[in-house]
Amino acid sequence: MTASRDLYPNGLRRLGRIPAAALSVLAALSWPGCATAAAAVPVVGIDLTRHWVGYVALGIFVLACVLATLEDKLLLRKSKPMVFAGSLIWVLIAAVYVGGGRGEESGRAFRDILEGYAELFLFILVSMTYLNAMEQRGVFDSLRIWLLSKGYGYRKLFWMTGILAFVLSSVCSNLTTALLMGSVIMAMGARNPRFIALACINIVVATNAGGSFSPIGDITTLLVWQKGMVPFGHFFSLLLPSIVNFVVPAAVMHFWVPQGHPESAGEPQSLKHGAKGIIVLFVATIATATYFENSLELPPAAGMMAGLVYLSLYFFYLYQVRVVRVLGAEANHGPYGPVPPGLLRKAIEPKQHFDVFHSVSRLEWDTLLYFYGVMLCVRGLGFVGYLSFASGLLYADLNPTLANILIGVFSAFVDNGTVMFALLSMAPPMPESEWLLATLTVGVGGSMLAIGSAAGIGLMGQSKGGYSFLSHLKWTPVIALGYLASIAAHLWLNTGISLAGWTP
Repeated sequence: MTASRDLYPNGLRRLGRIPAAALSVLAALSWPGCATAAAAVPVVGIDLTRHWVGYVALGIFVLACVLATLEDKLLLRKSKPMVFAGSLIWVLIAAVYVGGGRGEESGRAFRDILEGYAELFLFILVSMTYLNAMEQRGVFDSLRIWLLSKGYGYRKLFWMTGILAFVLSSVCSNLTTALLMGSVIMAMGARNPRFIALACINIVVATNAGGSFSPIGDITTLLVWQKGMVPFGHFFSLLLPSIVNFVVPAAVMHFWVPQGHPESAGEPQSLKHGAKGIIVLFVATIATATYFENSLELPPAAGMMAGLVYLSLYFFYLYQVRVVRVLGAEANHGPYGPVPPGLLRKAIEPKQHFDVFHSVSRLEWDTLLYFYGVMLCVRGLGFVGYLSFASGLLYADLNPTLANILIGVFSAFVDNGTVMFALLSMAPPMPESEWLLATLTVGVGGSMLAIGSAAGIGLMGQSKGGYSFLSHLKWTPVIALGYLASIAAHLWLNTGISLAGWTP
């Protein structure tokens, strides 16, 4: 799951205008010659993999992925190319189907995508709202200052930030966790570039590993859980393999971490009023979502929306009971007499923000729109026929275990959420143990390159050169060793086989 963009220096921009070249393509679709060609397409069997529409759709998707990966270099939010690519792909598909008299089929397929996205959107919306509320009440700042105040040495700080990143990413998005731990690293390692590089690599590995065993820890696990491939409680069988994935490269890098102690940052600060209650309600919200899914057979998003009501009522209590009454009583006994309620409310609200809609307004809309574009693109390519082709190539001709390992390697180059959604759209027939393996490999495979996950991309932007693609690439063999070790641990613990007795 991804994080609040407020942690970035630049704000959210509006979607840009459609390029003129794209408008030319859209206009061409309405040209009589193009309509005739579309009508001649053999849409029976819904296979456009060898038609120009299929080739163009595939090229559009690849270009969108490249632009999304270069987000920080181009200063172009990743949602813009991905949403535009998804829309353009479905325009091409709809033109073919309408020309063949089967427009209702493409329309029905598109509406199915909207239904699936609505569930994902509502789930992430509530999660991000809680995280924003915690951030506003100083939960993450208090944790950062507490770490800085302990006076740990570089090597101990290396392990502490890694372990905390592993734990936090099981409930927070990997980007939020990475940026939080990264701020600690930048503050304490400002005079030690080698420590910054190694600690950032460790954080990337730890956040991706920590999100791989929790159903709410990452977009990959969330997608698998909502799709019903793995029950909620069974994800935790990946805990030990995820620990192995984090510990193996960290243990090797430990000997290259410089010794010494950075400067302390003073005394830790206490949490703001209401912070502990928000944490408790977040846990209760996750429990509600799990109960809805396991016992009531309702979508987890329904339970999350119920949890949003918990937060809204709690904010009402904090504002009306603990703020208005207390401060109002103080104002009424002030030297200038009673303060009008309307004036008192205006004076309090900007400072307290005890309003759930304030937290909702600070959501990471770029991430939410990005996954909308991903779902359009991937389902569009599946509708064309490419996912069936890829599924047959990988899961019919290869052992599913080997296929899942290769899928994890591929996620080092393409966003893991995109890869997992494509895999779920393929829906290859696999037992639960193989779906768990796919969840693990796709979740941690992105750690092998700095561009393979939101955590790596976010830290590259935050470190301003202290952590780069090349500094991460130097340690890719060590990270790959942890990747293979985690797979071996899963095969041994959860399937009862070892790599020595496994054959492709």
